[in-house]
Parts: sequence; C-alpha cells; structure tokens
Amino acid sequence: MTTPSEHTQRQTDEQQDPGLSTIMSERRQLLNLSYRLLGSLADAEDVVQETYTRWYAMSRAQQEAIESPGAWLTKVASRICLTLLGSARARRETYVGEWVPEPLPDPAEWIAGAAGGAVVDPADRITLDESVTMAFLVVFESMTPAERVSFVLHDVFRYPFAEVAGIVGRSPAACRQLASSARRRIAAARAGASPNAARQASVVRRFRAAWEAQDIEALLGLLDPGATAISDGGGRVIAHLLPIEGAEQIAHLYRTIARFAPPRTILERTVNGLPGLVVESEGRIETVFAFEVSDDDRITHIWAVRNPDKLHPWQLS
Repeated sequence: MTTPSEHTQRQTDEQQDPGLSTIMSERRQLLNLSYRLLGSLADAEDVVQETYTRWYAMSRAQQEAIESPGAWLTKVASRICLTLLGSARARRETYVGEWVPEPLPDPAEWIAGAAGGAVVDPADRITLDESVTMAFLVVFESMTPAERVSFVLHDVFRYPFAEVAGIVGRSPAACRQLASSARRRIAAARAGASPNAARQASVVRRFRAAWEAQDIEALLGLLDPGATAISDGGGRVIAHLLPIEGAEQIAHLYRTIARFAPPRTILERTVNGLPGLVVESEGRIETVFAFEVSDDDRITHIWAVRNPDKLHPWQLS
C-alpha cells in the first residue's frame, strides 16, 4: 500500500523518466509473487521495496545492459524471498501461538481505502486465485524454501525450469523434482477438499447462523469429525495458543465465544478468494476467518486471524 504522497510521487517520477513506467509495471507481479512465497503482505511489500532499491543502486549503464528488467527484478525478489524463507522457521519459534498467513480481502473492498488514509493503488492489489487460498498458503508453510519457490515460479507463474534453476541455484532437473514434491504435498493435504466457492458460501453462511444461535447440534452437523481450528493472535490479543482438534471441542469453544463475547457483528466476506467471515466490533475488524470445506460440505479447517498487525488491509477508513 502507498500513502497519498508516495502515489503522487510515483506518477511524477514516471512522467520525468518514461523508462520508470516499464520498471514500475512489474510491481504488481513482484508483489503477487512475494505474497505467495511469504504468506505476508507486509513482508511482500518489503521485498518489493528492497528489489527496487537494488535496481536503482545500479548506474544507468548497468540498468541498460540488462536485457530483461522484468526477469531481473523477478530473480532478485525471488532470491530475497528465499533468504527470508530460510530464516522464517527460526522466527516462527519466537512467535506467540500459532502462525497463520496474512488474510486478504476482496480487491473491491481492499481498494476502497485503508487505515491511516493510505491509498491502495490498483498496482498494489494481489490477484486472488487458488494459489492464495488459506489452505494453499498453509501447505506452502510445510515446504522447504526451494520447494516453495520452484513450485510457485513454475506452476503459478509459468516460469520454465531453466529460469527457475538460475533463481534457486539448482539444476533444472532438481527444480522439476522440487516442484513435483510440492505438488504431491498439496494433493495430499487437500485430498477431499471442495474448490466450489458457491458451496463453501452456503456452508459458511450456515455456520454463521449456527454460531450466532449457539446451536451445538447445528455446528456439529457442519464440522467434519476431524476438523481443526487454529487461531493467530501473535501475542497481541487473546487467542487459543494450540490447534483445537475435533468437532466436539470446536463446537463447544465457538458456543462459549458466542455466549461471552462482547457485542459484535459477524459479516460474510471474501477471504483470500473464498467465502469467509469477519467479526466487526466498534467499527474495527477484530477477527478474519478462513475455511476449508470438504466435498461432502463439512468444514475441515478454520483459521482465525486476530493479530492486529495482519489485519491492516481490512480496516477501511
């Protein structure tokens, strides 16, 4: 996201340097790539900024010697992400409670504005497709950095393995194997999951109604017996620190939340491209819920993001 002054400066700079427009047109691609690799919008924005910093640290002659600036920017951003992914597990060890990827709203809602008067430039939007659903991003977390980068670059952004190899620092054959391993992880983790957004919307709507009514039987009917609920508060707000396993425990937990929570509004919203819920209290979004629904219309996973640091795109001014 950019502030109004940064947005105006970008337009002025592009008028003064026509070549800048070509370079900046890669921004959305870089942001989309970095978010999928890192699962964090804030980190993705930092990666994009660092990538452009390295570009402008070069002389004009060095820049002009680069045959494909877009490919250069992608390579640099991917390598920065690789470095960050390498240290991510160590950072997760100091994170309070469970870490869940940062949720994104529907672009139509996101672009309306943000807290602090920031302007959300169309170039800064993340394209919402299957590769950014919460279920996908959570599976990405289980992969090695090399698997993750190889899969995202090849399967999502259609880079040939010869180019992926130059970024990952492995042979094309090795990158092909890494991407194949990532595909198997995704297939195993998502076996039985339904990709149908309309069906998921119906299930989520019924879950909302059962939750508000504190109807245990209805909740149990919507939850898969082996369902898992994960909450991310980051130590900033109250959240359960460990995953809640099983329909019975989840249903009773959510009934308790409904019974004792302060007044709030539960709204149906698009979360990372699929139907989800948000909880609004006193004009602020305090929790964003993402779901995974099975092909028999049962909820298998609930991810509740409560860490305020991860909810900035949801706080419309």
